[in-house]
Amino acid sequence: LCKTLGISPEEKFVITTTSRKEITCDNFDETVKDGVTLYLLQSVNQLLLSATKERIDFLPHYDTLVKSGMYEYYASEGQNPLPFALAELIDNSLSATSRNNGIRRIQIKLLFDEAQGKPAIAVIDNGRGMTSKQLNNWAVYRLSKFTRQGDFESDHSGYVRPVPVPRSLNSDISYFGVGGKQAVFFVGQSARMISKPADSQDVHELLLSKEDF
Repeated sequence: LCKTLGISPEEKFVITTTSRKEITCDNFDETVKDGVTLYLLQSVNQLLLSATKERIDFLPHYDTLVKSGMYEYYASEGQNPLPFALAELIDNSLSATSRNNGIRRIQIKLLFDEAQGKPAIAVIDNGRGMTSKQLNNWAVYRLSKFTRQGDFESDHSGYVRPVPVPRSLNSDISYFGVGGKQAVFFVGQSARMISKPADSQDVHELLLSKEDF
């Protein structure tokens, strides 16, 4: 590596994933896969001097096919599916803030100022945030936060579905579990997720766009 990149043998450095997981001899085979993005740093917690980009390749989860008509079904029953779509986005914030020690803040903003861009819905919370790996897995269409296993690192790791109670901040409001991505693309044409893990200095941003697809 020193020879290929022209690094002095005396210089100390580390190689990490975008989630700042250090690559070692013990975890190399399970961590370094084709297409994975790696950082070459002087230390694991080195401040990044500029933004970096990571390409995400994934196939749609099979539930995309088997549950793709869910919104159409509820709409055909005479119900307005828009509240269900908003509930999905808010539900993500409820579970993300479920273990906050202090105040849980969840904001819903409807943006219609054309000077600031196209109309948008913004859901903002002060939850624990997601690593790049968790954000990557959020992008896997129809991969439920309750069914992620194996190589998938959940964006709600350790989250336990609360005991059913009247709808409140301590309950799940996602009645149908249709998934954040499907909810986003029912409402609009693109999704931008910006997240900062509570124990990290890095800010991760994911953009899913119908136009790009």
